[in-house]
Amino acid sequence: MNKRLILLLLVALAFGAWVYFDLGDWLTLEALKSQQAAIDGYFRANPLLVAGLFFVVYVVLTALSVPGAAILTLAAGAIFGLYWGTLIVSFASTIGATFAFLASRYLFRDAVQARFGDRLRRVNDGIARDGAFYLFSLRLVPVFPFFAVNLLMGLTPIRTVTYFWVSQLGMFLGTVIYVNAGTQLARIDALSDIASPGLLASFAALGLLPWLGKWIMAAIKRRRVYGRFRRPRRYDRNLVVIGAGAAGLVSSYIAATVKAKVTLVEASKMGGDCLNYGCVPSKALIKSARIAEQMRHADRYGLVAASPQIRFRSVMQRIHDIIAAIEPHDSVERYTELGVDVVQGYARIVDPWTVEIARNDGEVQRLTTRAIVVAAGAEPVVPDLPGLAESGYLTSDTLWEAFAARDTMPQRIVILGGGPIGSELSQAFARLGADVAQIERGDRLLPREDDEVSELARDALENAGVEVLTGHEALRVEGIEADRRLIVRHAGGERAIAFDALIVAVGRKARLTGYGLEDLGIETQRTVVTDEYLATVYPNIYAAGDVAGPYQFTHSAAHQAWYASVNALFGQFRRFKADYRVIPWTTFIDPEVARVGLSEAEAVEKGVAFEVTRYPLHDLDRAIADSATTGFVKVLTPPGKDRILGVTIVGEHAGELLAEYVLAMKHGLGLGKILGTIHTYPTMAEANKYAAGEWKRAHAPERLLKLVGRYHDWRRG
Repeated sequence: MNKRLILLLLVALAFGAWVYFDLGDWLTLEALKSQQAAIDGYFRANPLLVAGLFFVVYVVLTALSVPGAAILTLAAGAIFGLYWGTLIVSFASTIGATFAFLASRYLFRDAVQARFGDRLRRVNDGIARDGAFYLFSLRLVPVFPFFAVNLLMGLTPIRTVTYFWVSQLGMFLGTVIYVNAGTQLARIDALSDIASPGLLASFAALGLLPWLGKWIMAAIKRRRVYGRFRRPRRYDRNLVVIGAGAAGLVSSYIAATVKAKVTLVEASKMGGDCLNYGCVPSKALIKSARIAEQMRHADRYGLVAASPQIRFRSVMQRIHDIIAAIEPHDSVERYTELGVDVVQGYARIVDPWTVEIARNDGEVQRLTTRAIVVAAGAEPVVPDLPGLAESGYLTSDTLWEAFAARDTMPQRIVILGGGPIGSELSQAFARLGADVAQIERGDRLLPREDDEVSELARDALENAGVEVLTGHEALRVEGIEADRRLIVRHAGGERAIAFDALIVAVGRKARLTGYGLEDLGIETQRTVVTDEYLATVYPNIYAAGDVAGPYQFTHSAAHQAWYASVNALFGQFRRFKADYRVIPWTTFIDPEVARVGLSEAEAVEKGVAFEVTRYPLHDLDRAIADSATTGFVKVLTPPGKDRILGVTIVGEHAGELLAEYVLAMKHGLGLGKILGTIHTYPTMAEANKYAAGEWKRAHAPERLLKLVGRYHDWRRG
């Protein structure tokens, strides 16, 4: 029989015996006072036996979480006196509480964490970090039932040793008060004589002591951090934001919306990487390439296939026209109208409250500010390869201007990197007619995704004409002008790959230098080091977006910007921890790859129990009608539960399809809710409903259905 079930039965039997034999009648104030003389006499005759039995009974009753601990504590004072009574009860209560804590942990914690793990993540993180403070406060305040504290704490990740010693200390003062009251048992008519409102209020005040101490320590730490600087008496701004990418724009927008005086500093182009070098131009390129591919394979749709005539300069001009059409959304004029003071120039943080701006007009401006948000973004990583600097290489930042000046597309393009950027560019340029070789040092493309997704992505790129070379390490660049070659190493030796254009797309790194961070001692690693509120070592200096990590997405940068700006402006009242529980992303190859939450590989790595539900798009009516049947919807759920742990969608419009699951995960909706939602027919979004139906079919109540079948048989006579 299951050990947990045996333990649960034993506890249930103990409770049953307690109720059946009315043992609670023995643990009343009246019973204790009536038997005091007899107990006292027996103690004098057998002191060690009575003390031992009392200790064991106290431990057992506390472990079983039955009422009566207060009466037993009074009894300890009446029988053993203040000193010995306090010693016995102090250890017996802690040991019993620890047994109850361990029983709760053994019986229920795994089930509770499996069922509500995502919702309890913040609680778990808080307990792991400040569990001793929480527990000490609860132990000091008798208005919280101790048995409830024991059971609930067992469901958390607090260490058993920590639980024991904190309980020992936290309950000591209350133990002394009750034991001392027991020495005067004859004068007590009710427990309320001890636990008066005044005493409870005093305990509540004591419960605040750990947090008061924590606040004082934080204040000392702040004073130490700011000690070498002179704080301004007045401030020019409430907030200065450095960088006008997604994080900077949203931060300054929020500040202006709540009527704060805010300055946004940008040295280059408003809109940052996404508008000028990343999301917008790459998606415009992908669209042109997709149309070219559809023309080339128009026979799939009953039309005459045609070889597209690529006017490369026109393709690039369209991209720049699209950037220009979106630019007004992020322009200086728009943000000025919104109430943001926009300054074009380079910002450097001089001290925690002063920003110096080398303006593009040649002037130098200094602003004092209550708070600062660093949103400097990221830049392409350029590997240290011999000959690369002289090769005329391009990056995702520089290729748009370089290609815009060309009448024809480079025929031989080598793209270094097998991540999302490299894969998107490889497929797009191949579809536009270039001979593309994609070099990836690892053994597969899109290494953050599951193996089957990587394989599907590889097939899609190779079908577009890309030569995908995984397991190839770039060594050096040789030659000049028309005879440039990338030398790579692979299992078979070295190989030279000729190119007309070399695009480096091996990743992006946070911009960390030139902003005064190092002079102030703000720690940087791969990103600016922040706490969970996005604050640096200086509580008034925050970081958001690519410069803060851990994600490098426009939407995650905007998400962080809310936390950074709100905490910067209102943190003296309340601060909010940045929430990364539901962060979606999409790789815009064809078919698209979209994901939110855990992949299978991540679930295995983290030891999360899961089951997989799949729905292939080749069964979906709209996908069949659109000749877009490649791909699937894959949902991870806990075994037997419809709660969504993660979703991967591969297929046409996967990024849009994912939004329904993002909403469901954000608000705790399971697959049953998706199944019960009407989806328009025929749409690609029906794939989400059918995936939920696959889960439901796999968890159908077979026994109940058999009974229902018999009922219908009986109804037919």
